[in-house]
Amino acid sequence: MKYFRKHIKYILLLFLVVLAYNLYFLFLLQDIDKAYLYYLDFLTVFFLTMFTIREWTVFRRKEKERKELLDGEEIIWTYLDDLEDEEILKHDMDIVNGQLSEQFDINCELQDYIAKWCHEVKIPLSAALLIDERIEDPMTRQQMREQLEKIRQHLNSALTGCKVQSSIYDLQIQAVGLKECVSTSIKNNQFFLINRRFEIFLDVGEEKVYTDKEWLVYVLDQMIGNAMKYAGEKKELHIWSKKEENRTILFVEDKGEGIKESDIRRIYEKGFTGQNHHNGQYKSTGMGLYMVSLILKRLGHDIDVESEYGKFTRFSITFKDNRDYFNL
Repeated sequence: MKYFRKHIKYILLLFLVVLAYNLYFLFLLQDIDKAYLYYLDFLTVFFLTMFTIREWTVFRRKEKERKELLDGEEIIWTYLDDLEDEEILKHDMDIVNGQLSEQFDINCELQDYIAKWCHEVKIPLSAALLIDERIEDPMTRQQMREQLEKIRQHLNSALTGCKVQSSIYDLQIQAVGLKECVSTSIKNNQFFLINRRFEIFLDVGEEKVYTDKEWLVYVLDQMIGNAMKYAGEKKELHIWSKKEENRTILFVEDKGEGIKESDIRRIYEKGFTGQNHHNGQYKSTGMGLYMVSLILKRLGHDIDVESEYGKFTRFSITFKDNRDYFNL
């Protein structure tokens, strides 16, 4: 039945053509021997029958192949000439959804494993930091502490990355003191700030913003880390806030090497490290600002950057009055 439904319009068209010819022959060409008409009808029926048998054979073969493909567990539309069959599309969608679900489960298990690994490594890391305090040689103690602090930062970044990429994104939005978040981030980075003799200019008011404190502190950690990493000879860090109507803006500025104009539009891209490669001093993964932009987008905050190459880089985070943002 499926074959005839697919070819019904062609069958009807051919029937109408044969019928019209027969009517024309019978009523308008009455003086001509009817044997010619019968012979022509016989040839028409014969060739039509042969053609139908051939088409039916091809159709049955394709239907058999189609059934075998539908019983399989592979994408099959690439084997076919058209995509008109809804059953085939449904089959392929079920396969794709199954593959995506399987990959999603694998990714969740991997994220869970990495998160647990980071927490487990923090225990011996804390012990190593305590042991480092017992080293008598000041230079050796300082050098060891710096490497251990770097490991701690990388562990925190890996753990945060797992949380951000997770489908279960736990946000605790509430009124948070902006100054408190900045102070916490400075404390997180105090070892490197002191060790590299940074001068900090802080002018953050008592503004309250609606955000997730943990995630905002992580964002500030990344910005302060970048400021230290690319500070150049002038080791200055300027952090200040500005209150405007219905919004608060936080600025983080360094007097370092800056960002090239050709790079500034791409700094939030995943894996982008820029053209100067930081003079070979640092190995960058290009993930820091990508994570920052991803987190701020989910928090409902805006981020902007201004820079003049060789002079400064200034990031600004705009906090709107978005207390209802997560209740929509």
